[in-house]
Amino acid sequence: MPNPQLNAKGELTHLLAIDGLPREVLTHILDTAASFLGLADREVKKVPLLRGKSVFNLFFENSTRTRTTFEIAAKRLSADVINLDITRSSTAKGETLLDTIDNLCAMHADMFVVRHAASGAPYLIAEHLRRMGHDDIHVVNAGDGRHAHPTQGLLDMYTIRHFKRNFESLTVAIIGDILHSRVARSDICALTTLGAKEVRAIGPETLLPANLASMGVKVYHDMEKGLRDCDVIIMLRLQNERMNGALLPSASEYFRHYGLTPGKLALAKPEAIVMHPGPMNRGVEIDSAVADGAQAVILDQVAFGIAVRMAVMSILNGKK
Repeated sequence: MPNPQLNAKGELTHLLAIDGLPREVLTHILDTAASFLGLADREVKKVPLLRGKSVFNLFFENSTRTRTTFEIAAKRLSADVINLDITRSSTAKGETLLDTIDNLCAMHADMFVVRHAASGAPYLIAEHLRRMGHDDIHVVNAGDGRHAHPTQGLLDMYTIRHFKRNFESLTVAIIGDILHSRVARSDICALTTLGAKEVRAIGPETLLPANLASMGVKVYHDMEKGLRDCDVIIMLRLQNERMNGALLPSASEYFRHYGLTPGKLALAKPEAIVMHPGPMNRGVEIDSAVADGAQAVILDQVAFGIAVRMAVMSILNGKK
């Protein structure tokens, strides 16, 4: 079955997930993002690559940070950006998702950036566009249910490559609520595709999916054992809004066992970097001394995220 993200030439036409994308496509996105960071260094605020294009941000879930970085990225490419207020839109009045898409297509949309609580919603939109003959309209998944968050995964890879230069020698630990995390799934797919030496998952049994070993991931329930000799540590937020029932005794108990403190960080390599997709719960998954410490690159991730999203949108429009 062909990958719905690629056209017949193997070129990216939608970004729905990292899973299934070849290493060359991921590397092309990261290299293109580097060129946009170079523009920022030269204080060039805008480039005309998407001038005259309309980018619709369709956020059916709240996310100020992700929506804002997509908006900034599109505007730096000179696109016209339309943010739909979903809580007041036609979908809130009973219109179906695909009816909304059809109406926006009639308004000459060129790209949809979609965040949705239902896994697979961006795929549904992309398939609908194909059936309707709108091959020139592109879909970017900004997070769907528990499934994927590909631009977050890509900006995480950019951050790792920026500080560590390559992936082949790296041991990367992903810690926390992997069961409910679309970021974790995207990170695991990207790390394995890009050739990371070892990917570890650390967390309580209740928050780790059963199929991690089949994804090439080593599972640890003991934080101290899992952190030893790590080069990169990716902390995850507890996804309380996606949990059904009590999976943890308490936040304080979770922090005692799985929160990243300076003492636990010392078990990793001295030059290890600490990442977090945000928003952080200080004192739950990460100690403030670590979040604000010299090894944290969390704010760098945010800055790199704009360049990565610029890269994705420009590539989808055939401009890079």
